This record gives sequence, structure tokens and C-alpha cells, in this order.
Amino acid sequence: MPSRNALIAGSSGLVGTEILNIILNDPDYAEVNSLVRKVSGLRSDKLKEHVIDFGNLNEFKLDKHIDDVFCSLGTTIKKAGSQEEFYRVDFTYVVELARLAKSLGTQRFLVVSALGANPKSSIFYNRVKGEMEEAVKQIPFKSIYIFHPSVLSGNRKEVRRGEKAAIYLLNIFKPLMIGPLSKYRTTEARDVALAMVRAAKQGRPGIHAFESDYINQLGNEK
Repeated sequence: MPSRNALIAGSSGLVGTEILNIILNDPDYAEVNSLVRKVSGLRSDKLKEHVIDFGNLNEFKLDKHIDDVFCSLGTTIKKAGSQEEFYRVDFTYVVELARLAKSLGTQRFLVVSALGANPKSSIFYNRVKGEMEEAVKQIPFKSIYIFHPSVLSGNRKEVRRGEKAAIYLLNIFKPLMIGPLSKYRTTEARDVALAMVRAAKQGRPGIHAFESDYINQLGNEK
């Protein structure tokens, strides 16, 4: 019998779409709650969509226990329009989601961060990701899983020309990227999603960070 309840935020994004598809088709999950800005139109007996204002996550109520929370919220400074708006999405929304998860009795919180995340980084993007991670770690979950993919590849809805160029170049040099360099290989969005679901079901206690080379390995396990 299915026994796990999940909650996901960011299900319309590249990784989030993959996570949602995987857990909707996973017999271990009885219900999947998705926090969305607008109704997706996706149909599944398992899926419960909640249209919310992410700026008021603290007002969201859910009268049930949630086992696993998957967070793939994120944007770019270009799309957000400013550093302040980027910070709101990639730090504030993520940390507020973690606090919400804790209030729902969640044991496992899984979040997509970025390769190079560091709260002391001189690069704004990496610094925000690092600060987010440090804030999430302060919330006493049984398990916290942080994923550091390299450049993501997959069927993204919007065109990111710089990202496409990076993927092209990284794939050319992929045969040379071995050993310590393997974590800089492109990471398939579906591999990130598979790795997240598998980590959740393994349920190892503590705080765990996964670099892209391990994500690729875990995502491709049979």
C-alpha cells in the first residue's frame, strides 16, 4: 500500500517537472501536494495542487502529515529583474518553505542548490545559494539533502542562450572531465530528480550534500 505523502515547490521548472512526474508514477507515494502560482492542468488522482502566493508561505495551511518535501524553487537574476528579487526567490522562499515543511511534521527536506554554493563567495549567485543552505541547515529535520548540480540540461521551457552555449562546450570536453573534474560535467535534470527521490526513500539521517558527479551516479542507478 502507498504510504508516503510528498510536497513539492517548483514543479513547473526543469528539475521540478521531472520530480513531479517521477513521484506521481511511484507506487510508494499515496499523495503529492504541489504548491503552484497557477493551475497546471495536469491530471492525476494522486495530485493535489494548491495555488498560493509564495510571498505569504507562512499563511499556507495543510491538515495532513508530509513525509518528504522537494524544493526546486529558483530563478536567474536576469529573469527576476534584480538581485533583490533573485534573493527573494532563491533564499527567502526556500527558507520559508523549509519552515513550513517543519510545521507539517516533515522528516526529509530535499533542495536543489548549485555547484559552487558558498555563503562567503564573492559571486552573488553562489553566495545566496550558500546562505540559503546555511539557513536550511538550522531547521531540525531528521534528514536534509542538498543537491549541487552542474549546468543543467533538459527540455527547458524558456530559451537560455548562455546556458545552451555552456552545455555545448561542456559536452565537447566531457571525455576529458574525469576524476576531480567530473563534477563539472553537465547534469541531466531527470538525473537530479531521480537522485532526489532515491535519497528521500533511502532516508539516511543527517545533513547530506551531493555534488553533480554523485548525482549522475545516483540518478543512473538501476
